[in-house]
Amino acid sequence: MAQKPSIPKGTRDFLPEVMVRRNYIFDTIKTVFKRFGFQPIETPSMENLSTLLGKYGDEGDKLLFRVLNSGDFMSVVEQNGEPLESIKLATKISEKGLRYDLTVPFARFVTMYREQIAFPFKRYQIQPVWRADRPQKGRYREFCQCDVDIIGSDSLLNEAELVQIVDEVFNALKIKVTLKINNRKVLAGIAEYIGKPDALVDITVAIDKLDKIGIEAVNAELAEKGLEQAAIDKLQPILFMKGDTREKLAQLKPLLTNEVGQKGIEELEILFDYIDDMELGITTELDLTLARGLNYYTGAIFEVKANDFPMGSISGGGRYDNLTGIFGLPNVSGVGISFGADRIYDVLEGLNLFPETMSESTKVIFLNFGKNEEKYCLKYLNQVRKHGINAEIYPDAAKIQKQMKYANQRAIPIVVIAGEQEVAEQKFTVKFMKEGTQTVVEANKLVETII
Repeated sequence: MAQKPSIPKGTRDFLPEVMVRRNYIFDTIKTVFKRFGFQPIETPSMENLSTLLGKYGDEGDKLLFRVLNSGDFMSVVEQNGEPLESIKLATKISEKGLRYDLTVPFARFVTMYREQIAFPFKRYQIQPVWRADRPQKGRYREFCQCDVDIIGSDSLLNEAELVQIVDEVFNALKIKVTLKINNRKVLAGIAEYIGKPDALVDITVAIDKLDKIGIEAVNAELAEKGLEQAAIDKLQPILFMKGDTREKLAQLKPLLTNEVGQKGIEELEILFDYIDDMELGITTELDLTLARGLNYYTGAIFEVKANDFPMGSISGGGRYDNLTGIFGLPNVSGVGISFGADRIYDVLEGLNLFPETMSESTKVIFLNFGKNEEKYCLKYLNQVRKHGINAEIYPDAAKIQKQMKYANQRAIPIVVIAGEQEVAEQKFTVKFMKEGTQTVVEANKLVETII
């Protein structure tokens, strides 16, 4: 008995109806990226492990999928009668790994092609990434990232442009969202203000959980990390600061008198000035507990959440300095944001926001009554396609009931019928499936009837 086929855990097949919806998301995002002057690139699924290792921390290194070397890779491994340790063995038998994200390969790409690209370089990239994570609901081992970055410029106009892109993408998808914004320098300033500049990581990791676990648990975690009660008490007014973005910035100014904190406040003020001038459709707000990508980012940080659907962030990013320095191209600053296609799909499906018909779906099908009728239809099928309408003809002269069932299963909205009588009269019967109506039209009026 043949073994039942399967796929690796944490990966998925996508049926046509799902791919049509996924492509609707990708096409919408891509259209906005292009409108803002971003250029497409692609990088290989595999990178050298030397490119990937050490960029994501110890935990990230463990999540890298490694690719076995070709040939007799075990011949170079010395055993000496000792047990083989996988961590030592890995470097001997594997020199390549599947990419973990699109950002580190992008840094490698920019460094390699620095002479062939114009700076500031504006790129977008929509490709899958792989993580050897434990699969669970909403967490996959293979998933798609939609990244857009501007590298080679320190200007805060770039941050403002990314905010506009978020606005346009989610307005186009009809998802109401809130864009939360913070600044890594402000977080560093807060750590300095409470007398714990070296505990920045511990502080921000804890306060990032405020919504999930509550203030008491956050304070307990801070105490566990070695923060004295005086420092924890000093932090509380900042965490519970009331008011809108401008009011919070005004309250922060006299508190964060240190240089890094003041610089962060200044950058936020400039960015929110830009936002005020842009008349956006989305809600934007300063969130002092936002600390995503904290070891990675150096300035503004972004996170997008859907207003009407319970879901984690559906987009996020920020400013990073010296990303390319690890590959030998120092002092190149960039800023980027990533759109989570899988989570956006879940929001669109949950809120029933996918359009009923999409550009990839077949709009018209010609039924097949036999060779003579088939020949009659082909000319007009060609005309319909030349007018940009997705159309097909049923390939066999099967029973009409079977052909209509096919049209229903495919949710094709228009059925064109040409039997013996229609052919003789140079006409077509056009059936509109959703409305349940039909009309007889002259053959030369077919296109205008179905457009």
